[in-house]
Amino acid sequence: MFKQIRTRLEKEIAQYIRDIDKLYSLNRISPFLSENIKNFILRAGKRARPILFVAGYLGFAKKHAPGLYRSALSIELLHNFMLIHDDIIDKSDTRRGKPSLHKSFDNYLRGLKDIKFNGTDLAIVAGDVMYAMAIDALLSIKERPELKEKALKKLLEATIYTGTGEFIELLYGAKKIKQITKQDIYKIYTFKTAYYTFACPLSIGAILGGADSKQIEIISRYGSYLGIAFQIKDDILGLFGEEEKTGKSPLVDLQEAKKTILIWHAYKHSGAKDKLTIENILRKENVIKNDLFKIREIVIKSGAKEFAEVEISSLLGKALKLITSSKMLPQYKNSLYSYSEKILR
Repeated sequence: MFKQIRTRLEKEIAQYIRDIDKLYSLNRISPFLSENIKNFILRAGKRARPILFVAGYLGFAKKHAPGLYRSALSIELLHNFMLIHDDIIDKSDTRRGKPSLHKSFDNYLRGLKDIKFNGTDLAIVAGDVMYAMAIDALLSIKERPELKEKALKKLLEATIYTGTGEFIELLYGAKKIKQITKQDIYKIYTFKTAYYTFACPLSIGAILGGADSKQIEIISRYGSYLGIAFQIKDDILGLFGEEEKTGKSPLVDLQEAKKTILIWHAYKHSGAKDKLTIENILRKENVIKNDLFKIREIVIKSGAKEFAEVEISSLLGKALKLITSSKMLPQYKNSLYSYSEKILR
């Protein structure tokens, strides 16, 4: 089911790329901006968010409205906007195996003299343009105006929550690990990841599909549980995964001194010597592979990895219980059930 949805989405993305200049005249205003936005949108991705958007819609809609797949691209465009800004904040040079957008712009500007701006400045503006494009795309679906207004509010809510999650994560980054609580970490996971990656796409789709408020709440809570579990699994992969498979260096989270649930649990359940090691690594300016090996050892020894896996199973159980109680059409409910297990098992 989801494979079919993804195939349709990829076709819609290709069509959207062909339509961009006609819709916004970007090629006439700035061919350079137009080209870079198109290239960034076309980068390979899982398309999980628009897939969930479509599944949420089809699970409740009585008929398939024109413009559904173009509307679903809104959440992918929103995701791209956030990635661009996130890469700037994280000072990341790569994204999906290619230079991050601000890095691409820096490379372009390298040969120019006497300029008072850089690639970061250009990327911020390009990201803002993509955010506006996301809102415009959402309104493409031919549904009742009141449903579109409600869906738009949900999209804006997701933007606010995700930005807030990013904001508090940065502030928590200034705190010492001993000052961070489990609730602090889960607050970040909820707002920065779970809401806009899972709960929001499903909720917007369900809203446009005519679901009632109770069903929207059920599917939103399902998405929140699934999203937190997904982030924990991502933390595990980020620390123990291979760069060839994850697409990012396992040093990234340590370099940014991110207080993940793994690091938090390891710190809380370690002796004084290992606590000091964790503290020292988190405040280092340049983390090296030997630091990674030390952290991995402490995480395993403290039981943090096992704890995280138990958390994933518990959250997955809660999510599956909720989706089972939903009144979605059976085929879409079953697809979500299978999808949940596939990404977390």
